[in-house]
Amino acid sequence: MGELIDGKAVAARVRAEVKAEVERLKAERGLVPGLTVVRVGEDPASKIYVTGKKKAAEEVGFHSWEEHPDASITEEQLLSVVEKLNEDPAVHGILVQLPLPKHINAERIISAVRPEKDADGFHPLNAGNLSLGKPGPRPCTPFGVMRLLREVGCNPAGKKAVVVGRSNIVGKPMALLLLEAHATVTLCHSKTPDLAAEVSQADIVVAAVGVAEIIKGAWIKPGAVVIDVGMNRMPDGKLKGDVEFAAAQERASFITPVPGGVGPMTIAMLMRNTLDAAKKA
Repeated sequence: MGELIDGKAVAARVRAEVKAEVERLKAERGLVPGLTVVRVGEDPASKIYVTGKKKAAEEVGFHSWEEHPDASITEEQLLSVVEKLNEDPAVHGILVQLPLPKHINAERIISAVRPEKDADGFHPLNAGNLSLGKPGPRPCTPFGVMRLLREVGCNPAGKKAVVVGRSNIVGKPMALLLLEAHATVTLCHSKTPDLAAEVSQADIVVAAVGVAEIIKGAWIKPGAVVIDVGMNRMPDGKLKGDVEFAAAQERASFITPVPGGVGPMTIAMLMRNTLDAAKKA
């Protein structure tokens, strides 16, 4: 049986590391990192996520603010909000909570955030820096996955990694981070002709497609490390990942549960990105 990767415990360690560095930064430079979350309207899931992010920010000693305009805000007005935060020296990290209302171009808003204050790692310049192997904030979920791999002693160098899902938020940056760590990476998606064959060769599987149990346990190579990014709400209200968990656990060496695996890491790495931005201020 594969050993569970406890994302909650690893995330707590990351937050403790950040908190210690915040205290040192405050003592040495009198500087307190500041994170602002921009949440537009009343999307219920966004409200839950933002509450979790603010709680984590306060726990590690950040100044934390929320900009919460009404859903009727215009795109130009929202750009003005972002520009105000760009100019505020107390704000080191800006996070624009998605989704935004349909009348607002999310790409335009994200691109308006100064790259050095981009706590999510989504700005086009930072995406380009990742592609080129240059430093900069990394998208939080893939960044968290790399930490989980390190925690269980999985060095990607020389291993075959398969990433299922090609989103700009997880799949593409995940593939690039694994490539940067010297894995041989295959990026699979809805047009991949034989997904089972690709997954069955992988030493590391990262599932991030958003379809419950699309990755069958029988496909997992014995001894593989399985990272399940999927969070799919089932009709009975329970959460399931993208991997058929019980069957996969029988074959994997390590596997993340859903929930309690990758999810807690996303917020923890957001804290890390914001701290790194403050240190460069």
